[in-house]
Amino acid sequence: MDRNPNLVRYDIFQSFPTIFAFTTTKSTLPVERVRYSNAPENKAKLAEVLALEAEQMVYPDQTHSSCVAAIQEVPEAVISETDALVTNQAGLCLCVQTADCVPVLLCDPEAKVVAAVHAGWRGTVGGIVEKAVGMMMKNYGASAKNIVAAIGPAISPEIYEVGDEVVVAARKSIPNVETTLHKNSTGNFHFNLWEANRQLLLKSGVPAQNIEVLGACSFSEAEKYYSARREGVDTGRMVSGIMLKS
Repeated sequence: MDRNPNLVRYDIFQSFPTIFAFTTTKSTLPVERVRYSNAPENKAKLAEVLALEAEQMVYPDQTHSSCVAAIQEVPEAVISETDALVTNQAGLCLCVQTADCVPVLLCDPEAKVVAAVHAGWRGTVGGIVEKAVGMMMKNYGASAKNIVAAIGPAISPEIYEVGDEVVVAARKSIPNVETTLHKNSTGNFHFNLWEANRQLLLKSGVPAQNIEVLGACSFSEAEKYYSARREGVDTGRMVSGIMLKS
């Protein structure tokens, strides 16, 4: 499952053989314009591609919240209003779905704990990635200096023009916020979701050298990634997942 050319792989995790992490692309499955969250058959197909059982793959019901859930076993019901998952259980693949928002995958290979985070602008300014790191440390004994993070494909700052609501919220919550906001020629702001989440990880104590920013734009790379801003909200979704191998 580690060699599928249609999966994005992250260099930052390659030296940890107990960690399996990925992001899907449009080529991973021959499915167009179908949300994974509304299509159980697509989840089953993806599990097959990954050489996993569908029951191993845990998805929250994402609502652009800043809520984080600790997972100890396969849940019997939908994990509602949650946008990040944390576990120390081997064999559980934590998954989030994105189509312009930022997927952030985290692990502490020493404490053996992983997390998957979905961070749109609301989750980002709500500190969801900080909360995931905090739960990794509080619940599972992780150390911020040992946490390794990958920030996956999302809409790039060159494309992501935002309104005053986002600018105000970012200025209240993002460290070194001016590295994440810039004005275009018409005087409107663009927001760098990648850098905002990197800054929040740094604030949480994750070392800079432990953070990989893929730098792939979901909007611009139309052949490879889904984009809600480009294609509409009913487009497909990339799935990003992370798992401790048994």
